[in-house]
Amino acid sequence: MNQEPIIDRSQDPLGFAREVVGKDPFATFLGIEVEEVRDAYSRVSLTIRDDYCNAGVRTHGGVIFSLADQAFAVACNSRGYQAYALEVKIDYLRATGPGDRIVAEATPVHIGKRVSLWNLAVRTDSGEMVAAAQGLAYHFV
Repeated sequence: MNQEPIIDRSQDPLGFAREVVGKDPFATFLGIEVEEVRDAYSRVSLTIRDDYCNAGVRTHGGVIFSLADQAFAVACNSRGYQAYALEVKIDYLRATGPGDRIVAEATPVHIGKRVSLWNLAVRTDSGEMVAAAQGLAYHFV
């Protein structure tokens, strides 16, 4: 599994973010799809399955968090350097359930030399806020 990626991060940072980071094993396992990647931006989505739900038949918070975290990872890694999360804080605002499609977007608040701060918004297809999060990333430059 320690195979070198076929896309060079420094030569094609958007391709690396989309194809390598965006298709990491856990995101692929969950079925997260990368919809858009630009410099310092990403949008990913997921359709909620029955087995993503808690005992109350609502989307488990861990699934929502994972979607926000994946948007964060793709956006952070779209800049040509390796980035990892230092911290992510999330507030859950609305319940979703089986069959719902949710979308997460990551946008920068501040990008410094070694750290960056990002807004992560999770919404329904119709645009209703599901969760608001903020992520802090460390860059290996």
